[in-house]
Amino acid sequence: MLCAANSHLAAQSVKAGIDAWQKSDYASAVAIWRPLAEKGDADAAFNLGQAYRLGKGVDLNLAAAQTWYERAADKGHLDAQTTLGLLLFQNGNQIAGLRWLKGAADKGEPRAMLMYGTALFNGDGVTQNPVLGYAYVSRAAAQGLAPAKQTLAQMDDVLPLEERKKGLAIAMAKAKSAPPPVSKPAKAAVAVAKPPKAAPPRPVQVAARAAPAPAPARVAPVRPSPATGAWRIQLGAFSQRSSAEALYRKLASSLGGRQAYYVPAGAVTRLQVGPFESRSAASAACGALRGQACFAVAAK
Repeated sequence: MLCAANSHLAAQSVKAGIDAWQKSDYASAVAIWRPLAEKGDADAAFNLGQAYRLGKGVDLNLAAAQTWYERAADKGHLDAQTTLGLLLFQNGNQIAGLRWLKGAADKGEPRAMLMYGTALFNGDGVTQNPVLGYAYVSRAAAQGLAPAKQTLAQMDDVLPLEERKKGLAIAMAKAKSAPPPVSKPAKAAVAVAKPPKAAPPRPVQVAARAAPAPAPARVAPVRPSPATGAWRIQLGAFSQRSSAEALYRKLASSLGGRQAYYVPAGAVTRLQVGPFESRSAASAACGALRGQACFAVAAK
């Protein structure tokens, strides 16, 4: 009977796992996805990585999440490539993170284009190339990504007009050779992956930067070592401090245990989290929070 039950779970589809997940039956979703992922299904592997990253249906384990993201990314799964790139970059492995982000950016993924373009513009982990960086961010903005529009406006204030024109010409050429990808319906990018969507807003800076904090330990839920730096991310402004505290509790596991700052501003309280060692590291943290308004700010 147990063998029959296991065979039944393995035979179910990724969509069946999504249906279970949406009913908050996380353990059943994981049980459906695992055999599919082990057989090489990229969507199932990505979903399983998300479950480990969120600690739902399984113990929170960032090392296991990264392993499953890598399996999906190796098979060309665009969301996995982008999520893996953001995770690696945020945790200090800029070279590997940018490698995945560049691949996804070249396929037209807007979050990846924004992050990789910003890295090029600033020279974070890659040879600085503001014109090419402007091209990538322009493409992300053209797809309607709000943080990309904000970043592009900031780049407009820094980059001379002739350089911007060159960037736009590159963007148009790249868009013709690699049009934006079509979103796949009913994948876990919609059903599971709520944390890592919002791309890094307003990250333009050309000053010297320190490396982000080191990657988390292999065993979860170990917190990363305390970070230092002069940057934070702002997650909202609230008329009641209790609302800011509630949002921080909700997102704390996705923020690597970084400290919350409740900053009074007139009649509202701003929720900021940090510290981060550079604007790019803070922006990468924003990029790992899917569906959550977020932007980098300098600590005062």
